[in-house]
Amino acid sequence: MTIPFSAGSLVSARGRDWVVLPESASDLLVLRPLGGADDDIAAVFPAFEQVRSAEFADPSPTDLGDAQAAGLLRSALRIGFRSGAGPFRSLAGIAVEPRAYQLVPLLMALRQPTVRMLISDDVGIGKTVEAGLIASELLAQGSASGLAVLCSPALAEQWQDELRTKFGIDAELVLASTVSRLERGLDLGQSLFDRHPHVIVSTDFIKSTRHRDDFVRHCPDLVIVDEAHTCVAADDTVTSQNQLRYELLQRVAADTGRHLLLVTATPHSGKEGAFRNLLGLLKPELADVDLGSDAGRRALAPYFVHRKRQDVRKYLTREDGVADGSLTEQTSFPTDREFKDETYKLSPAYRALLDDAIAYASERVSAADQRGRREVRIAWWSAIALLRSLVSSPRAAAQTLQTRSATATARDAAEADRLGAPLTSDFSDADALEGLDVAPGAETTDADSAAGARLAQLAAQAAKLEGPTEDTKLAALVKQVKALLKEGYHPIVFCRYIPTAEYVAEHLDGKLGKKTIVRAVTGTLSPQQRIQRIEDLARDAGDDPAARRVLVATDCLSEGVNLQHHFDAVIHYDLAWNPTRHDQREGRVDRYGQQRGVVRVVTLYGSDNGIDGKVLDVLIRKHRQIRKDLGISVSVPDAASSGVTDAIVEWLLLRGRDGEQGSLFDADEYRAIDKKAAALASDWQSAAEREKTSRSRFAQHAIHPQEVAREVAAIRDTLGRTSEIEGFVRRALRSLDGFLRDDPAHPGDFTADVSGTPAGLRDALAPALGGDAVETGRPVPFRTTAAVKRGEVAMVRTDPAVAALAGYVLNAALDEQTAGPRPARRCGVIRTRAVTSRTTLLVVRYRFQLTLPSRAGSRQLVAEDARLLAFAGSPGNARWLDHPEALALLEATADANTDPGFGERTMRQILTDLPATHDHLTGYGDELAADLLASHRRVRSAAGEIVRGLTVTAQGRPDVLGAYVYLPAPAAGAVA
Repeated sequence: MTIPFSAGSLVSARGRDWVVLPESASDLLVLRPLGGADDDIAAVFPAFEQVRSAEFADPSPTDLGDAQAAGLLRSALRIGFRSGAGPFRSLAGIAVEPRAYQLVPLLMALRQPTVRMLISDDVGIGKTVEAGLIASELLAQGSASGLAVLCSPALAEQWQDELRTKFGIDAELVLASTVSRLERGLDLGQSLFDRHPHVIVSTDFIKSTRHRDDFVRHCPDLVIVDEAHTCVAADDTVTSQNQLRYELLQRVAADTGRHLLLVTATPHSGKEGAFRNLLGLLKPELADVDLGSDAGRRALAPYFVHRKRQDVRKYLTREDGVADGSLTEQTSFPTDREFKDETYKLSPAYRALLDDAIAYASERVSAADQRGRREVRIAWWSAIALLRSLVSSPRAAAQTLQTRSATATARDAAEADRLGAPLTSDFSDADALEGLDVAPGAETTDADSAAGARLAQLAAQAAKLEGPTEDTKLAALVKQVKALLKEGYHPIVFCRYIPTAEYVAEHLDGKLGKKTIVRAVTGTLSPQQRIQRIEDLARDAGDDPAARRVLVATDCLSEGVNLQHHFDAVIHYDLAWNPTRHDQREGRVDRYGQQRGVVRVVTLYGSDNGIDGKVLDVLIRKHRQIRKDLGISVSVPDAASSGVTDAIVEWLLLRGRDGEQGSLFDADEYRAIDKKAAALASDWQSAAEREKTSRSRFAQHAIHPQEVAREVAAIRDTLGRTSEIEGFVRRALRSLDGFLRDDPAHPGDFTADVSGTPAGLRDALAPALGGDAVETGRPVPFRTTAAVKRGEVAMVRTDPAVAALAGYVLNAALDEQTAGPRPARRCGVIRTRAVTSRTTLLVVRYRFQLTLPSRAGSRQLVAEDARLLAFAGSPGNARWLDHPEALALLEATADANTDPGFGERTMRQILTDLPATHDHLTGYGDELAADLLASHRRVRSAAGEIVRGLTVTAQGRPDVLGAYVYLPAPAAGAVA
């Protein structure tokens, strides 16, 4: 028995029109509402429900609109498309407008039968979006059926939110804190990875032997690995954690049919062994290619995307060979970071405390020399903890002095190093940040011993130094924060330890003016609570342009949380001993979407505490210079960095042991620091040169900008350009009685009060804008950038508020019974000087059936497209205009009035004769199908097996949604 209706045909059932989908069978029709999304698909049994063929109704000649009606109808129709016919199946349905440079990894991925890629664009460019684009496209095409993202637990909720809000992918969190709940809901013998097709998984949780085997057996066919560099290491630096992660990824990658995306901003950083291990996960033979040869680079090029910020700042330019200047894209990045190093000197009381603490630590290290290496290492880490806490804040110092050192329980020297290093060093890996902002302990003896009593005395001494009178570092901070606030900045103050952050926030709060709000975020909060507190801070500051925000945070926010929408300056209150941490902090605000052209960076350092000055000179400033020279950051070699900081601490302890109270860093012993600093500089410069060579060697050449420009043009022709969306939103809101106010600080942006719009529109906007904004008239910001913060509307087609507005305008145009204003109408007669003879513009909707081959077999799809066609003269003797001429009619203005009766008669005659154009409209649909087929083949051109069996066919008679007649305007002032 044959299917009663062919795929792509139009049917009427349940009181509405539907499109028949290819999944239909003889006894079951799978239908999608005309113009609807996949979420609205329904199944209908023809034996039990009435289903009949349908034709889209012609416009009514009595329902005439004005000059802007055609443009609003066309834009509303295009914005509403969720199943376009182009080669990118997912772009019509995602809530993000990708920049042109972000399409490069997607184009590369679509040329591979099984996608294997290393995406390593610079910090802040948008690697999450690039990976999300590939994932959503593979899922939309049916090339993948499930997704797993491996990341640190601190980033899991952000990944979940990004996938859900931007790409419509609902993923379950699989973490140590959630797995018990998930497993309780499983059927007998069922894996949670079979139960949940899309998951966000903690890499360190799943790498354990208990869970690893189950994950590998039931792993989805698409895996994204975030911060992939933390999962591999060079052969001589492998840790147990790295090794377990690497073994897990090796097993995941062993299935050659599995899609694998590795994401990291630091794939190389001078460690070629680790870099080759990453490449080997993509394809084993890539681990052994000659990276210095042209053949090696060509072999790697299809799998590796490696760009720095200046490569993408203005990706499509005429210099790149783009003929259409309208395709040029400015990417919203800050142009620079402006650095300021601000010094302070210890007060006499604080100087005395530091000297006493150094003397105590020196005595403990010296005494440990007599008791063996274990005791030496315990004393060493205790001394470092004490010194770092002292230069951080008196509150951190007091807590450290009263807390037992984690190393005190170590069984040997190696265990002492393993326990002490994480608490006193500054790891750059995101997954090493959790829990490491707790102030370390320094006590290694019994509290009632002489040493314990001395520590208690030092702790009491530290507690008395709180406040800007004795704590000159805090006083310097208050001065710098006030200066930034005066210039209109919203700073983040980064601290090393939780007690310091709480202390700083406490002393800043209430001292910066009535309109400045201060909040603290530390590791005492869960990742979700951190984000919520930041959003609460932004909300409490409100829309008052004079209001200011100050966030005090530990390094729990230095990775994973994007803060560019709320903050634009960074103050390093505590120097990190790894300059990569500084770059991570600054990268939270210096990234895509930052509205400031220049991000301010203030670094506080003590000129006389014996630590800060040398760390700043040897590590921080060297790191800045390399970043300035290369345009990218290069990680400091860990061993060399530790050697410098160890030398500084050792010199301070020797000074305390010898009782020397002279000026710092002028003794003979100080030369050891210089020697190690020189060695570090040499190693670091070598790493920088290797990274520079790497960037040049592996620059992305697999996709030429002209290829991207061509696809961007095709996407915009189908889905709409940014200027079209912005114009539609403005005109539609004004026509629907919304009140708009331009934002003088950001040309093109505006706020809107939608409380006076029709009830149907308010109901549609409420889920996107919030009920309070819709009903109370709270101004809603509308932004021309795609990078917006929560509560703002991006004027892009996939923003929920824009989609709701377009849906209302389209439905109101199609339903003449809609109460209230109807901005768009399906027909109109306009007198204008833009034409010299009668010209008719048609808004036409086409339906196509696509056959898309993939590894899983061919998939049948039905897609839609909308086009403008125009002709001069009568329908029976039409002279068809080219596309630019048709498009220009949308800009035509009414230069004279049209008598309603005359307009209705003219429109009725055109609609009566319109069947004479059907052959042309149908033929144009066939041409579109051929163009679409060519576009699909072009995108997949590098993989022949992906294009075999690919077809695009126009289905049925196209729908004429709108018809608009333009007549030459009579003499000025005349009425037709």
